Amino acid sequence: MVLGTGSPSRQPALPHAMTPFVAIPMSATPFELVCSVLFALAIVHTFSTKYFEHLAHQHPRHAGLWHWLGEVEVVFGFWALVLVITMFALIGAKPAIEYIDTRNYTEPMFVFAVMVIAATRPILQAAIDLVQWIARAVPLGGSLGYYLVVMVLVPLMGSFITEPAAMTLAALILGNRFYARALSARFKYATLGVLFVNVSVGGTLTSFAAPPVLMVAAQWGWDTAFMASTFGWKAAIAVVVNAAGVSFFFRKELMGLPLLVPSGTAEQIPVPWTLVFVHFVFLVGVVVFAHHPPIFMGLFLFFLGIAHAYERHQDRLILKEGLLVAFFLAGLVVLGGQQQWWLQPLLMRMSSDMVFIGAIVLTAFTDNAALTYLGSLVEGLSASFKYALVAGAVTGGGLTIIANAPNPAGIAILRTHFDEGAVSPAQLLLAALPPTCVAALLFWLL
Repeated sequence: MVLGTGSPSRQPALPHAMTPFVAIPMSATPFELVCSVLFALAIVHTFSTKYFEHLAHQHPRHAGLWHWLGEVEVVFGFWALVLVITMFALIGAKPAIEYIDTRNYTEPMFVFAVMVIAATRPILQAAIDLVQWIARAVPLGGSLGYYLVVMVLVPLMGSFITEPAAMTLAALILGNRFYARALSARFKYATLGVLFVNVSVGGTLTSFAAPPVLMVAAQWGWDTAFMASTFGWKAAIAVVVNAAGVSFFFRKELMGLPLLVPSGTAEQIPVPWTLVFVHFVFLVGVVVFAHHPPIFMGLFLFFLGIAHAYERHQDRLILKEGLLVAFFLAGLVVLGGQQQWWLQPLLMRMSSDMVFIGAIVLTAFTDNAALTYLGSLVEGLSASFKYALVAGAVTGGGLTIIANAPNPAGIAILRTHFDEGAVSPAQLLLAALPPTCVAALLFWLL
């Protein structure tokens, strides 16, 4: 069913559309309860990574183990392994293997490929040139204008080059231009919170770039025209307001920061435009075939050959960071697949008004694409419920590292600039709350 292009957020809730789901029981088998306990432990572990990094400094004899447990990208992969071992013990080898085999790992593979390509020097150089060209027209001193353009432009680019690619570019630019310099921890967390929220909502101008939108677009008949007219313009306003707000709050730090080119970066070592074009062809190819792993992974392998052939025009490929992020997302797929017994009934018991707030909150503890996927499985949802579910999912996508698929990519690139090489989940949550509230108000009121 193709919905109209008008915003359904102002429509009254349609209780009759929800009647079949109000009585859904939230019951579970003992095995499902064990799986949910493991999922809860993984979430607690995610919020405890800074503690493990601290242990690594206190107990150098086992520093390697503590550092490994403190890698936020390792958390869900580690607990997915615990889940698999538990499945072998409780339900047997055949059902456990069948469960692992039937999970969809397309998103982890796609994020890995697009992260590595987007982080190459040719792509980064082109993005930096575009940011600098636009920043020249912004009459603000020091690094303020450049910072504002990055925080607005790159998240909105996510609607076209996908959110993981936009997150990778933004994190690399911010890391080189700002995080590597003597700026306060408060600035770093505030920037990270706004970046995560802006990337999450900034991908809603199209129907293919944001994971939570991708999960429902085909099922609900939401094309790019619908997304742009229903979600996109509100998201663009939220991105601008959030970026302007954080820029104004830290204006003194930014205006006093000279606009310098960090040594040894892509800005100082020009890349031939033909090679830039070839890299963009590979990036576009991976994005176009995002639903077809054999094709986009094949393109990625060809890309690796080109990158190796022209090593003098490349920086180190972020293969390790990309693999860690893919490991994190694959673990989330494995663990999240056993949470449907409580998550879907919980969503379906909400009215379209309640689900907006509920989706924002639940996104912080699951994954916004998982929420919208569960919604796509249900028939007969009202237009207002669909809008509220997706709007809430993208709004809450910046609250935690697991809330949105691109977030681990940003953490992997920027975490070395934080104390003890770890990002505090509590401080990230506090930093993301103001921009999340801005996005929520705009999606709810407009």
